Amino acid sequence: MNPALLSGLNPEQRAAVELPAQSALILAGAGSGKTRVLTTRIAYLISTGQANPHSILAVTFTNKAAKEMKTRLSSMLPVNINSMWIGTFHGLCNRLLRAHFREANLPQTFQILDSGDQLSAIKRVMKAQNVDPEKFIPRDIQNFISGSKEQGLRAHEVEAYDQFTRRKVEVFAEYDAQCQREGVVDFSELLLRCYELLSRNQALRDHYQSRFQHILVDEFQDTNPLQYRWLKLLAGGSNSLFAVGDDDQSIYAFRGANVGNMQELLRDFHVENVIKLEQNYRSHGNILDAANALISNNKNRLGKNLWTSENGGEQLRVYEAETDVDEARFIVEEIQELKREGVKLTEMALLYRSNAQSRVLEHALVSAGLSYRVYGGLRFFERQEIKHTLAYLRLMENTDDDNALLRIINFPTRGIGARSIEQLQESARINNTTLWDAAARAGGKVTAFVGLIESLRSGVAGLPLPEIMEHVLQHSGLVAHYESEMQVASKKREAEERLENMNELINSATLFVHENEDDSLTAFLTHASLESGEHQAGDSDDALHLMTVHAAKGLEFHTVFITGLEESLFPHQNSIDNNDLDEERRLMYVAITRARRRLYLTFAQRRMLHGQTHYSRVSSFMRELPEQLLHWITPRVSASRSFQSNSYETNSYAKAFNAVTMEKAPPAPSAMWRTGQRVFHQKFGEGVVTGSEGSGTEGRVQVNFKRAGSKWLALKYAKLEAL
Repeated sequence: MNPALLSGLNPEQRAAVELPAQSALILAGAGSGKTRVLTTRIAYLISTGQANPHSILAVTFTNKAAKEMKTRLSSMLPVNINSMWIGTFHGLCNRLLRAHFREANLPQTFQILDSGDQLSAIKRVMKAQNVDPEKFIPRDIQNFISGSKEQGLRAHEVEAYDQFTRRKVEVFAEYDAQCQREGVVDFSELLLRCYELLSRNQALRDHYQSRFQHILVDEFQDTNPLQYRWLKLLAGGSNSLFAVGDDDQSIYAFRGANVGNMQELLRDFHVENVIKLEQNYRSHGNILDAANALISNNKNRLGKNLWTSENGGEQLRVYEAETDVDEARFIVEEIQELKREGVKLTEMALLYRSNAQSRVLEHALVSAGLSYRVYGGLRFFERQEIKHTLAYLRLMENTDDDNALLRIINFPTRGIGARSIEQLQESARINNTTLWDAAARAGGKVTAFVGLIESLRSGVAGLPLPEIMEHVLQHSGLVAHYESEMQVASKKREAEERLENMNELINSATLFVHENEDDSLTAFLTHASLESGEHQAGDSDDALHLMTVHAAKGLEFHTVFITGLEESLFPHQNSIDNNDLDEERRLMYVAITRARRRLYLTFAQRRMLHGQTHYSRVSSFMRELPEQLLHWITPRVSASRSFQSNSYETNSYAKAFNAVTMEKAPPAPSAMWRTGQRVFHQKFGEGVVTGSEGSGTEGRVQVNFKRAGSKWLALKYAKLEAL
């Protein structure tokens, strides 16, 4: 063995690499060098003669990670790395199925459907079965099929509790039959088909269990139930499973990841070797101390404590903004100062819990002339739901806009098929007219669409810009469409984000009215076009990174801004409602540990939601951070200072914060309520007063509730409580 192989490893890393051939769990904290340990372990097994290259199976989650592993191994070993079984779950299953296509009942040249091809195949099945695409959204059925397969379920194994589910199961069954006839598989099918093949074919199972004596898995905390079952099947009763992961960074439950697989591994494989990689090579000490303090509040952790040989570094900088616009302004000013100090834009990242938060930040960056790129997502005005909404507005403003018409003529689905649209385009070409003119003469469902646009135009006449936006969202069917998707478990998260983005569009219109003399719809549409096109940073440009915390996992930056640290935003309201903050806290832990040298934590007292100002409470995660680690940039005259004590109770914090927010205007008399006042209703929860009329017990008050929306309540019966 080359002595240099183990040089530079710390004691825990070396202990992991030199473990005997037994199943083991390596708890690898953020920035602890897990990839180095995994690749060095493989090289060590081969170099010491404990394994040959063909007896090793190494599994990762992304092609990028697999490529990095191969690159590192090629510099360590004089072997043909490409011949080794190193890859993603899907890639390795594809390789196995190609080698045993007959046993898997597949043609030798079977093709793999990407997401778009799979959706087209499902639509063909639905059309053949006369399934109404308006009642059963094809993409919902696609997610239903993929989700079922990822749980290891075939159509006949899915429990159908109602007629609606039974219909989806029928499509699932026929879709599988169609794929079998055509010799194609989708991504979920690769893993399920491979698992089924090994389960029922003992000879093949024995062969691969005998071959792969060493199975190594990266990011083990992200495995779903079927992936773990597949690994158990290959490991059998005698092979070693070397799993590297971090339960504190398990943040993909919405994708099916099961952090409980780590505990199951300990039981199922009788793991005696649990090694913790706690030395961090990324961040300064204060950042790690904050992360440790936060995550210690989670239950059922396997437990570890990050540390570094470097100094403590700077305290975490905390900024309490008056508004979300003020928060964005502060961030831009800090970025500009950091640039002057020599920190490149590409070394800075703005993290947020929800994609909708990016709109205010993007606006501030564009106004300041700062280049940026949205990592793992789209810029605000490029998102599907925003482009749909803008297309309605564009067509209302200019019926000659053929592109806008084509985008929305059948979205949401209204039964206008591709053939009808082709006929419309042909009619416009022959008569040398716009599509709108052709549509006005078309009849049927196309005429109904024309009527919808005309109705929207008349319905917004004389309304201010934010109300135009709200009217179109509600009456176009866009909100109803995404609300219906919320009812599908696999689509709930995405639909929720799209609804948040559409509400943020109302906020954008409200801000535009405040900032511009010309607040017409035409001016706003021009503004949206310009913002979507400016500062498009190229791959090689020095540009700031904007991303959700989920997208930031695995990345690191000199400076990180964690924005919007407010209760119900981060942690998210859904987690608060479910009384389960563990995964949200892990998400915050991931956000903190992205920073190497400087970390900013920002939040706003007031944030615009649904076009109206809402008063916010600072995130409960903030009070879990030790006082000595925080440096307050803003003068602390409000209750935020009160949570710098570890001994205070949540209720006392809430009272203190409420007292501060009420300082600026005294409570209104009991018979009336002040606009902007925060209130509580036993049924609807917390809200903010947005208007009132009348007086005494005969009056009524309008309240915008966080969860129930805007409601008028009679004072005689309202039973509101001031917060």
